[in-house]
Amino acid sequence: MTRPILYSFRRCPYAMRARLAIASAGLEVELREVVLRDKPAQLIAASPKATVPVLIVGETVIDESRDIMDWALAHNDPDGWRDMPPAGEAWISQIEGPFKTALDRYKYATRYENVDVNVERAKAAQILWSINQHLTETPWIFGSSPTLADMATITFVRQFANTDRAWFDAQEWDGVKNWLTRFINSDQFNTIMAKYKKWRPESDIVIFA
Repeated sequence: MTRPILYSFRRCPYAMRARLAIASAGLEVELREVVLRDKPAQLIAASPKATVPVLIVGETVIDESRDIMDWALAHNDPDGWRDMPPAGEAWISQIEGPFKTALDRYKYATRYENVDVNVERAKAAQILWSINQHLTETPWIFGSSPTLADMATITFVRQFANTDRAWFDAQEWDGVKNWLTRFINSDQFNTIMAKYKKWRPESDIVIFA
C-alpha cells in the first residue's frame, strides 16, 4: 500500500499540529519538507492554495491541518485526544479564530494596514488569560493528559510566545507558561521537530512516523 504523502514545514504551527496527530496515531507518511519561498510544483498541483500542511492519501487531498488531525485520529487515537467535552471545540475555535487573527497582526504587522501591535498582542493575551487560572490547577486543559484541545492549539501559543519571548516570560501567567513548557519538553514535541532537508523530486524518501 502506498504511504500517504505529507507536505510540511517544520516551524509552521498548522503543520506542527498535523504532525502531532499523525505521530500520536502511530501512522507512517512520506514527509516532504517544503521551503515556503520556493514551493515545489507538486505541492501547488495538489493544492493550488499552496499552503502547508497538505496530505495526499491516494486520490484524496486534505489541505486543512485540522482535517488532517481528524483523519489521523479517526484511524487511531491511542492517547484519547478526541475524548474531550464540547468546551474543547469552543477553545479550539477561539484559538483558530480571534487569537490567530490577533497573532498574525502582532507577528506580521507590516503585512497589514493601520495595525497597532500592542493592541493586537493584548487581544491575544486576553484569550490566554481566560484559561491561565484553570491551568494552574491542572496540567492540561481537561485534566492530567492532553487532548485535542491542547494539541490543536498549543503550537499557536508557542508562536505567540516566541514573537517576543522576553515580554511573554515577564507576564505573570504561570499556568499558561507551565502548560507551554510541559509541551515543549514532551516527547511529542521532540518527535515532530526533527530537522529534514528541503524535499526535491530526486530526494530520498523520508518516512515520518
